[in-house]
Amino acid sequence: MGSATTGSTTTPTSASARDGADVFKSLPFFAVHAAALLVFFVDFRWSYPLVALGLYVVRIFGITAGFHRYFSHRAYKTGRIFQFVLAWLGSMSAQKGVLWWAAHHRDHHKHSDEPEDLHSPRQRGLWWAHVGWILSKRYDETKFERIRDFARFPELRWLNRWHLVPPVTLAVALFVVGGLPLLVWGFFLSTVLTWHGTFTINSLSHVFGSRRYPTQDDSRNNFLLALVTLGEGWHNNHHYYMSTANQGWFWWEVDVTYYVLKLLSWVGLVRDLRTPPRQVRDGNRSGATGAADAPVRASSAGPLGVPSLPR
Repeated sequence: MGSATTGSTTTPTSASARDGADVFKSLPFFAVHAAALLVFFVDFRWSYPLVALGLYVVRIFGITAGFHRYFSHRAYKTGRIFQFVLAWLGSMSAQKGVLWWAAHHRDHHKHSDEPEDLHSPRQRGLWWAHVGWILSKRYDETKFERIRDFARFPELRWLNRWHLVPPVTLAVALFVVGGLPLLVWGFFLSTVLTWHGTFTINSLSHVFGSRRYPTQDDSRNNFLLALVTLGEGWHNNHHYYMSTANQGWFWWEVDVTYYVLKLLSWVGLVRDLRTPPRQVRDGNRSGATGAADAPVRASSAGPLGVPSLPR
């Protein structure tokens, strides 16, 4: 998964001089963290942490169901209006534009834990994978060549360019409704939690947990991270067969994002939720041999050309 700056095609070797944090671009990132600490100084009401938690869940869902499973992997279908709603919800998390995010995530799967991976703990350490790459100068541009399927929608290109509009709109609305305390709790603290909840999948999910499937990267399944991220913690499942709407593949693997998508499918907002074929899901567990058990690397094209896009 991804976050708050953007990327070029420069390799780690040739770009090593630009790996340090860009002080100017890092200022907003750290300013939001500093503003979140104001929770210890503003007035308190029990409604404030409830709003913060609610907005955390809504925005994490925008990342997991929208930016990740839909825009990055096209794991289900939806109409053009709800497609924009998903893009807006994800953009409220202040993790840059939807096209930027999905394009870089596709590159992550193409090069997962190889030198070209933009946030690999194996290659650059835990700090780099979690937040260092976000503060680097190397990831500034949207890779439109990696996201041509969604870049053809003008409303998504607009939202990608003006990606600060959703979070700023949210911040202003919270301030108007509840003043500084609600702004601090509902926006700044919730944003910091949303950022680091997302970042754990880039970092911790490649270090801590179990490996059911023999992928060529270090992806792992982690129950606690699945709870924090509404199901993204089943990361080894995901890297083994990435284009599924569910990442928890067994009944005990909690995947709140998929449960919500299933509910949305019942009312017609989404459809054709892709799940792993049984031979893929059970192949390594049953001891079967063949393609389902071979170490898997995502192709450069990703899971494109499977579900059609809205017109």
